[in-house]
Amino acid sequence: MAVVEEIIRVEKDGSISFGNHKLSVKTKVSDFEYAGDLYKVKTYNKITKLEKNGLFIYESVPGTSVNDMSLTENGMEFTADASTDAQITVELMSSTEYTLYIDGVNAGTTTSNLSGKVMLSISASDRPTKVKIVKA
Repeated sequence: MAVVEEIIRVEKDGSISFGNHKLSVKTKVSDFEYAGDLYKVKTYNKITKLEKNGLFIYESVPGTSVNDMSLTENGMEFTADASTDAQITVELMSSTEYTLYIDGVNAGTTTSNLSGKVMLSISASDRPTKVKIVKA
């Protein structure tokens, strides 16, 4: 999977791609407008962060390149690539149980905290990791 050279873009299917985990210098894109919302991305090899209308959506440590992220009222899915193992935090609905799928395999259920945050980890590999998080 390629890094997102333009830092954030809209894909033909309506999903968004963002982040560049290969940058050595922090890069930011603010006020990226899509579907009536404003997105902000900060990214480089140490962290990638996405906000929508000033609200937290995604953060990874270290940085990741994220492709084909789609958000629904029942969860989200995306493909992430990283140079090393990464800790990912996403924000969904508060105090809600979600099922995590990593590369199509059910990785179990988790309950988001009061602020709606769900944490997961991905392992670095020779291919991107497909993540799907849906209400249980």
